[in-house]
Amino acid sequence: MTMPVPLPFGLRDVKITPYTDATATALAGASIDLPNGRTFSFAETEAFEELRGDDSLVAVHGSGPQVKWSLEGGGVSLEAVQAMYGGTLTTTGSTPNRIKKLRKLKTDLRPYFKVEGQMISDSGGDFHAVVWRCRATDDLSGEFADGQFFLTGASGEGLACLINDASLGTVWDLVQNETATSIP
Repeated sequence: MTMPVPLPFGLRDVKITPYTDATATALAGASIDLPNGRTFSFAETEAFEELRGDDSLVAVHGSGPQVKWSLEGGGVSLEAVQAMYGGTLTTTGSTPNRIKKLRKLKTDLRPYFKVEGQMISDSGGDFHAVVWRCRATDDLSGEFADGQFFLTGASGEGLACLINDASLGTVWDLVQNETATSIP
């Protein structure tokens, strides 16, 4: 019996997992939740080189797939911002007077991370989208406005995974689970 075609609905969960090294070959053990996720969008892209001669197109050659991704959420933890944009996170004081501060220096590089989103399916299962090696290459945006929730957004590029396991070379995965499975 074949699995039913999923009808994913809504964004149930989004998590990012930092890499522990600058070359993005080892994922951290714990993922960071993006609370109140509104959107996780992605689009595969590829740059192509054309060979033209004798007034015609002779061949095209692609440079390999990559993914343009974007995230938007209602609020975001400083841990998630640090995982996407780098910097140093410090916490001082004790409850109820703790202070968390994320400081970004001009020498702090943007790190790589993995993004995984989950949509629940009408068939009782769920649908996961994974972009393996993301880097925020665009703006981190947010806006304080009268009478509005604080929404944050981030976007960038996703490249092939460098982990030396079954995911090596993977740019993205789309996974349909017959039974709903939480993001690890």
